[in-house]
Amino acid sequence: MKTHKNLWPAIANFQNLLVAAQKAQRGKRLQPNVARFNVDLEHNLIQLLAELNDGSYRPGVYRSFHIFDPKPRMISAAPYRDRVVHHALCNVITPMLEKTMIADSYANREGKGTHPAVERFRKYSRLYPFVLKCDIKKFFPSIDHEILKLELRRKIACSRTLSLCDRIIDNSNPQEPHVAWFPGDDLFTPMYRRRGLPIGNLTSQLWGNFYLDRLDHFIKEKLGRRAYLRYVDDFVVFGHSKAELWEVKRQIADFLQNYRLLLHERKSRVYRTGEGVTFLGYRVFPHFTLLPSANVRRFRKRTRRKLKEYWNGKISAQNFTASLRGWEGHALRADTWRLRMKLRKEIFGK
Repeated sequence: MKTHKNLWPAIANFQNLLVAAQKAQRGKRLQPNVARFNVDLEHNLIQLLAELNDGSYRPGVYRSFHIFDPKPRMISAAPYRDRVVHHALCNVITPMLEKTMIADSYANREGKGTHPAVERFRKYSRLYPFVLKCDIKKFFPSIDHEILKLELRRKIACSRTLSLCDRIIDNSNPQEPHVAWFPGDDLFTPMYRRRGLPIGNLTSQLWGNFYLDRLDHFIKEKLGRRAYLRYVDDFVVFGHSKAELWEVKRQIADFLQNYRLLLHERKSRVYRTGEGVTFLGYRVFPHFTLLPSANVRRFRKRTRRKLKEYWNGKISAQNFTASLRGWEGHALRADTWRLRMKLRKEIFGK
């Protein structure tokens, strides 16, 4: 396998940092921390460049908060100058890490995304009567630092680039507690192995995808399952019988132990494609797509709350309509004309 050397000059140069800053501030230019950095942008980038080159750069402290839609998750926001560094690093290493990724890996990749993944799912569901739908238990909190570093060294042979990767990984803040034992562990192994990447980092998105790249190739090449696709840690394998897919699940579970990961047993099941399967926020059938009822219930509840806040003067009309448009953009990708007309009448009375 080809390893990439001498990457540092492409990462640690002023032009790359400037491009990184432009990417990091998209949609956030008015935030106080971004505005402060931009007041003296050239000086701040030169200072950052000097720290990277002399080895004194140290990541800052994360700010964490929780979201609960649709499930509780902890999101971690790095200081803005660190986000610039993340973009500068990813500008260079993303193309080489993605070069060997399969086409059916859809998360956080240019030209991919949720909607192409759902369309691919629907195509496969017309060809196969069953699908194994899997979910990895506490994926980002479970990513093992030592294994990730070893995997990066399979592709990158530039010591300064690896040192920066290691520094970002080592600076990961504590994630949701998740303790598991694997073959060969003693009682204390889970206590001293560092694990977990902060959800919200650009680097975490890239490395999470890369961490499961070996799984993709195992399923496609070793197991010979051509009808397979993955979005982060949600992945599906299509087949002609339940029995074959249950065996595939067993083999996947065994393989994942090499990366200290576990399948979520309750969420990893075989379904009939003709009955519709919930995937990436949609209820996907072979010839049409709907929205899950839970999604519609959350929209109704959120919209009533937003409407009340609007009438009480707590939010602007722009804020309220932005919330509606965001959901409508999601709903438009499904066969929801009647549903949208019904909801519009419920909300606006027309």
